[in-house]
Amino acid sequence: MEKEYKRILDFINVGIYYVDINKDITFWNKSAENITGFKSVDVICKCCAENILRHIDDKGVELCIQGCPLGETLKDGKEREGRVYLHHKDGHRVPVTISITAIYNEKKEIVGAVEIFTDITNNLDIIKELEKLKEEVFTDQLTQVGNRKYAEHVLEQKINDWETFNVPFTIYFIDIDHFKKINDTYGHNIGDSVLKMVAKSILTAMRPFDTVCRWGGEEFIVIVPNIEKSTVKPVGERIRKLIENSWFEHNAKTIKVTASLGCSMVKANDSILGIIERSDKAMYNSKQNCRNRVSIF
Repeated sequence: MEKEYKRILDFINVGIYYVDINKDITFWNKSAENITGFKSVDVICKCCAENILRHIDDKGVELCIQGCPLGETLKDGKEREGRVYLHHKDGHRVPVTISITAIYNEKKEIVGAVEIFTDITNNLDIIKELEKLKEEVFTDQLTQVGNRKYAEHVLEQKINDWETFNVPFTIYFIDIDHFKKINDTYGHNIGDSVLKMVAKSILTAMRPFDTVCRWGGEEFIVIVPNIEKSTVKPVGERIRKLIENSWFEHNAKTIKVTASLGCSMVKANDSILGIIERSDKAMYNSKQNCRNRVSIF
């Protein structure tokens, strides 16, 4: 009956092993072999800490030395679950979820424990792919700053923070001056280089928690939270000057541009559309007044 029981466990698609009260391994199923690379003959009668699984947690702490969940269950009989990284025979780490249950004899004494573990490598790969996809959805692939979709997403959050917690913010609309002339004169590859240069210059001017996005074409938007009214214009001037003083060489010619900025602070009962329209009008005002300037609405 015991052999039949173990044979059934060999067909289960999760790793299962038993240990006695001394943490010596007494059973090791086929899935445990497949997940870890260790054959049953490699581990039976050996302590699980003897350079076999050597679980570590997300912080890299070796659980066999500190906070072993299997050892704790052998002491108090409590069931435990978690996510750890076990040691594969080939040397690499394998992410697994574990579930540990105590084994009792007829006298209700703890005589060992069973650990069930599931390889979640594919799950983590899926999570990474989803994170990568999310990043791609919100990133302008040319300049590697946020795209319009991301800007709209952040603006929704900022409007909510303003309405709920009265956290102010300002947005800056930035339009590269005479960008069509750059494309017409030097070609779209140089135009793309200009866009990347301007994006990096804007990023240089901002704090880590400010948001820089490409709104579309040669337009960028910057969302700046927690900014005082007295600093709105100076921040805009810093962006403008950094763009004005950026350039690169192409065929012995210096390629440089300027930009027109328009900005507006959030106000009572504001909306995303409202603050965007005001900033856009301010930018248009800069365009109408010789360009390469900052206007506030």
